[in-house]
Amino acid sequence: MPRDREPLSVGRVIGDVLDPFTRSISLRVNYNSREVNNGCELKPSHVVNQPRVDIGGEDLRTFYTLVMVDPDAPSPSNPNLREYLHWLVTDIPATTGANFEHFGCQDNIILQNMIPNDPISENILLANGQEVVCYESPRPTAGIHRFVFVLFRQLGRQTVYPPGWRQNFNTRDFAELYNLGSPVAAVYFNCQRESGSGGRRP
Repeated sequence: MPRDREPLSVGRVIGDVLDPFTRSISLRVNYNSREVNNGCELKPSHVVNQPRVDIGGEDLRTFYTLVMVDPDAPSPSNPNLREYLHWLVTDIPATTGANFEHFGCQDNIILQNMIPNDPISENILLANGQEVVCYESPRPTAGIHRFVFVLFRQLGRQTVYPPGWRQNFNTRDFAELYNLGSPVAAVYFNCQRESGSGGRRP
């Protein structure tokens, strides 16, 4: 498929958030029974709770970082908070079973304070990754917003750290800071106010 016809390019995710890249691993995001496909529309009531995320790969020694951003905050016509960081999970092991549907920040705080080198603690962390910025559910107030999930391969475990704020996050700068290179996968959905319908992005 020509690059300019790819959904991420058509939706201007390539350009506004990411540079062109080649997908090299599978990434599936599901809100209950709704799978996120590029450009699909989900209502705020569909995305209240963090999704289940399934990542491909079989080498448990490889770790990934998942970023979720809104490049249209606070509104597509005036995105002066671009990008707004909704979720950040690090140290995700490469396995089709990796998911975070029951892994909250409160749990993460407890896990981080567990006994160092304790096998039980280590296994829990390895199984889930570390949610270092809590999931904040999308609640757009104006226009149709894009919500983008981006997956990066880490150089090693515990090599990526959270930023100090959510607004004006920059995925490209974040990737450069932690030597993450190009994304290995990305997917996005559209969302607008619960009562909104139709319309188009400016």
